[in-house]
Amino acid sequence: MQSLALVMAVMAVMAVAAAPAAALAEPDLTGDWSGVLKVGGADLHLIIHVKGGAGGLTATFDSPDQGANGLPIAAVSQVGDRIALDIAIAHARYTGRLSTDGRTLDGAWIQGGADLPLVLTHGGELGLPRRPQTPVKPYPYREEEVALDNAVGHAHLTGTLTLPFGPGPFAAVLLITGSGLQDRDETIFGHHPFLIWADYLTRRGIAVLRIDDRQRGGSTGEVANATSADFATDVEAEVAYLKRRADIDKRHIGLMGHSEGGMIAPMVAARDPSISFIVLLAGPGENGEAIMLSQNRAIGLASGLSEAEAAARVADSKALFDAVRDAPDQASADQRLQAEWEALLKRRGAPETTPMPPEVKAVSMPWTRFFAAYDPVETLAKVRCPVLAINGSKDLQVLADENLPGLRTGLRGNPDATVVELQGLNHLLQTADTGQVSEYARIEETVSPLALKTVGDWMVVHVH
Repeated sequence: MQSLALVMAVMAVMAVAAAPAAALAEPDLTGDWSGVLKVGGADLHLIIHVKGGAGGLTATFDSPDQGANGLPIAAVSQVGDRIALDIAIAHARYTGRLSTDGRTLDGAWIQGGADLPLVLTHGGELGLPRRPQTPVKPYPYREEEVALDNAVGHAHLTGTLTLPFGPGPFAAVLLITGSGLQDRDETIFGHHPFLIWADYLTRRGIAVLRIDDRQRGGSTGEVANATSADFATDVEAEVAYLKRRADIDKRHIGLMGHSEGGMIAPMVAARDPSISFIVLLAGPGENGEAIMLSQNRAIGLASGLSEAEAAARVADSKALFDAVRDAPDQASADQRLQAEWEALLKRRGAPETTPMPPEVKAVSMPWTRFFAAYDPVETLAKVRCPVLAINGSKDLQVLADENLPGLRTGLRGNPDATVVELQGLNHLLQTADTGQVSEYARIEETVSPLALKTVGDWMVVHVH
């Protein structure tokens, strides 16, 4: 639910060795080149590292807003003052032309059917937005690198455990990331929300475990066919790890999930009575299809679409979801999606050869089909531990008006359940102007102090 079509393609890549490319030619294009890519109204800072060698040019790139470094560029070619970069694993390409002074490359980033202007400056300063909440070492608590295995899901998981000073045992909370493959800090646009949450809660006396998702950091595991239910087994393995530690109070182990993590936390708590509490940050209160259609409409309207244009976009999306809903297997889902895509192109009068973009291809994938059909209300009704659920009033991805009623319905039989709408906060729980995704990077605040205090105060009461 945090995903942006173009951004996620960048976030999904893994660092591997870049392949040799064309022979080095004059002028010299080696060095570091930096620029800002405008993606859906958001600023994505990029740094391209070009090196020369006997075999020609090679390159890697960094996306500091997403905490990603050393990402591969498969091939580099140069003809005179022109350069082309093939970022095959992200299905992207950059072409640029060197200025006469040799200081800038004026070109375009081509990805997912979009042709985005991108000017790169040699050795230029990025001017990244400030992130004043990011804690600076030394911390007033202990920090430990951890690793564990999920035998059920065949995954190896790595992360960080922060503990207050002292012998313990300490109450603990496990953080669960939102949709898309996230690192342990849930890094996005230079923000590190889970690092902020871990720092804040550990300073208040609670141990915090945050884990890299599969295929992030040092974590491994199958993801192409995995669903939220599979990721829930990772959480269960992480809970079991905490229970094995002598410095953790087994009576007070809780879960805190953001976005999709707010759907996974109740899954685990509903079948594990030892879970002491759960906190849902922008968690869903309706099925995933309803969430994604509402998100589609809300973001479209906020971006300037008319009601009719937004309604047409939602109708197209719903047709794609309807096409794959009852597919018996992956092959059938893919075939049905392709047929509906071709019908959509015909309705729009678009060329029949228009390729299906990655965000549409994702509709038939196991994760999307599971998420679209899953009803969190039924699971919430089975949760018996204390629950705190908070949603921001300006969240355009999990809309408070449409999800809080479902959360209240699911939790109405729970005597210790609190559902709160926090005014002025977006999906990341930042203090926002409009709630649009394009604001996430521009806002210097990573997590609203109101959200931190609301959760911290509630959690401290429930672990003592």
